[in-house]
Amino acid sequence: MEMQDRTVIVTGGASGIGRATALLLAREGARVFVGDRDAAGGDATVETARGEGLAVEFVPLDLTEPKTVASFVATIESRVERVDGLVNGAGWDRIQPFLENPPEFWEQLLSINLLGAIRLTRAVLTRMVADRHGKIVNISSDAGRVGSTGETVYAAAKGGIIAFTKSLAREMARYQINVNCVCPGPTDTPLFRNQPERMQEALTRAIPFRRVAQPEEIAEAALFFLGRRSDYITGQVLSVSGGLTMVG
Repeated sequence: MEMQDRTVIVTGGASGIGRATALLLAREGARVFVGDRDAAGGDATVETARGEGLAVEFVPLDLTEPKTVASFVATIESRVERVDGLVNGAGWDRIQPFLENPPEFWEQLLSINLLGAIRLTRAVLTRMVADRHGKIVNISSDAGRVGSTGETVYAAAKGGIIAFTKSLAREMARYQINVNCVCPGPTDTPLFRNQPERMQEALTRAIPFRRVAQPEEIAEAALFFLGRRSDYITGQVLSVSGGLTMVG
């Protein structure tokens, strides 16, 4: 199995892409720690994993609280010798025209989608740098590459994740740490299903494959960047969008 004897942290693992990623990594032999502020969803992920005999554990995490991020990492590092991988998969959004956004909405979007990933990555890197070992995968969005109507600040946050990935990859290469980014297009997640039906249909029609992605298809891209086949790849951005965006 590709991830045998490796330990990986996955945020946003209570549902959607994060859950699919956690389960796929565990099926490939990894010990996975799921971080999320949705305790019920996190427990459900663990129950699904337990039913398959997989090693998945849930540790509560609120990415908007720096002290919680620090305690989350400390808890995991107390249980394992080293962390081999980190998937920054947590995200949040609500479709709304920019001129209708209240300032507190911007702050929440940035805190969860950008600052949260930065905080957690910084906390995890201390041990990774000491070990000169590790792989980081940031889940961004094609909204951060090409923009998206009704998601202007979300797109700004996800664009920030892309820039963060590239810059961090340059800094971490000397420590043999890989940093890469996956940009999903529309994906069958709770967030997508909460959108108006007409919007779901319009997005589906716009995709050349004429269907949205399944969370497991995004998880496969994360697995690639965490596995041995990507050992000489860093600072890259991979779109997984069924051809919706074709930007170099």
